[in-house]
Amino acid sequence: METFHGKSVLQGIAIGSLYVMEKKESTWTKHTIENAEDEVARFQKAREKAISELDELYEEALDQVGEENAMIFDVHKMMLEDMDYLEAIENLIRTEKVNAEYAVTVTGEEFSAMFSAMEDDYMRARATDVLDISGRVVRVLEGREEPGLHSKEPVIILADDLTPSETIAMDKTKILAFVTKHGSANSHTAILARSLNIPSLVNADVEITKEYHGMEAIVDGVTGTLFISPDAQTLETKRKEQAEIREKNEKLKLLIGQENITKDGRRINLYANMGNVEDVEKVLTNDAGGIGLFRSEFLYLGRDTFPSEEEQFEAYKEVASRMGGKKVIIRTLDIGADKKADYFGLDPEENPALGYRAIRICLTRKEVFRTQLRAIYRASAFGTISIMFPMIISVEEIRRIKDFVEEIKAELKAEGTAFGDVELGIMIETPAAALVSGELAKEVQFFSIGTNDLTQYTLAIDRQNQKLEEFYDSHHPAVLKLIEMTIQSGHKEGIWVGICGELAADDTLTETFLDMGLDELSVSPTYILRLRDRIRNIG
Repeated sequence: METFHGKSVLQGIAIGSLYVMEKKESTWTKHTIENAEDEVARFQKAREKAISELDELYEEALDQVGEENAMIFDVHKMMLEDMDYLEAIENLIRTEKVNAEYAVTVTGEEFSAMFSAMEDDYMRARATDVLDISGRVVRVLEGREEPGLHSKEPVIILADDLTPSETIAMDKTKILAFVTKHGSANSHTAILARSLNIPSLVNADVEITKEYHGMEAIVDGVTGTLFISPDAQTLETKRKEQAEIREKNEKLKLLIGQENITKDGRRINLYANMGNVEDVEKVLTNDAGGIGLFRSEFLYLGRDTFPSEEEQFEAYKEVASRMGGKKVIIRTLDIGADKKADYFGLDPEENPALGYRAIRICLTRKEVFRTQLRAIYRASAFGTISIMFPMIISVEEIRRIKDFVEEIKAELKAEGTAFGDVELGIMIETPAAALVSGELAKEVQFFSIGTNDLTQYTLAIDRQNQKLEEFYDSHHPAVLKLIEMTIQSGHKEGIWVGICGELAADDTLTETFLDMGLDELSVSPTYILRLRDRIRNIG
């Protein structure tokens, strides 16, 4: 038996045969061509076929994992339409009289190196994407078929790494788990794996070799362990644990319709986080009490232009209507930092997490803010909608927001447009907001604590920097003190306080949060019943 370790991106246990994903190497060689224009035309034809493939992948991903996760293929498509990238390839073909395969490969490597050298985490992540699209074009130029999974039985995928396009193109009924030697928990492939509910390990210390193909293996997403050719005792133990996990998940379904109440009578609301309209089904299936975080920025990502008021209205209206009166809390636009949309025209920043983002954009680009607020207020006539504003640090900001909201409401009244009674709240995600939460609480109707940013700002640690993982402590006493301070400040002014960051799903802190008096936890839909079970066993 061989044992390896990696970073788990989804808990669970998978047992089955290994399928070693080997990528067929390109066979092209650099050579001189006679007619540069013919070669440019050959490249353009391959580019068009690659775009067509990406369109098909987008539609497939949209059906399987929703719009938020499908957007990566729109990003790839935009890269294949980027004039700097295209001109670099065509100029190389024309000036050096080289074949298109060489020009695409060299240009892809140069652009990838350029992205890798950038300080911004989002832009660094594009280094892999540009290699992916370049490899796709070269494959088309060579006439090779797209690689895929060719297995009649479900298997555990073992690969050096997997691109998003490779992941989404696979037959998901044939996949038990992913294990990759490279990659990170924040990669697009890891995000897709979580969306598909497939146990996965990334950055595993295993060599990818043909010898492992067909061998029996165990992926333990709970401990982050890969067992190859497990001995009888390990196999028996993991099968038992796997059965226990399945049994527990089935038992959790019995909690649908039950209250979130401790044995000693303390209650808490369990809401769900979501990023697109398709997620509503998961919210309802898992019996969430409402939506505690609708990430509205995903309506802005993966496109070339601003979403119109009508587009946004239809999205918010559908969510509010389908929730049947349950609360829907929409976070206003949180573009910036690691979430980019080129059409915003944002300048590069040395410290984007500390820069021009979220409410700072909205308060200085009123036309963008106006469109979103009008859409939200119009949709509020079809359900119970609340609004929360991100990255607040001062009372002055809230007052500016409230004045602008009154303008919007006056506009709608003058037009004879109906809207509901909308609750206004803010996110507490900076130490500044937590420290002045007593003053902020006088201005709003609720707080939602964004623990991801609150932790990174309190500890001065970039939460996306893998080199700092050993220093990043979301349970740091300073973070917990700021959370408790915020709860106390909110309650003193008679407003409710929730958490919508990752700590909300950390069941080792659930009792601590209850002791602090927290009113609400908002988590991914699949965590709702597990947290309900945890709450009902406290006290």
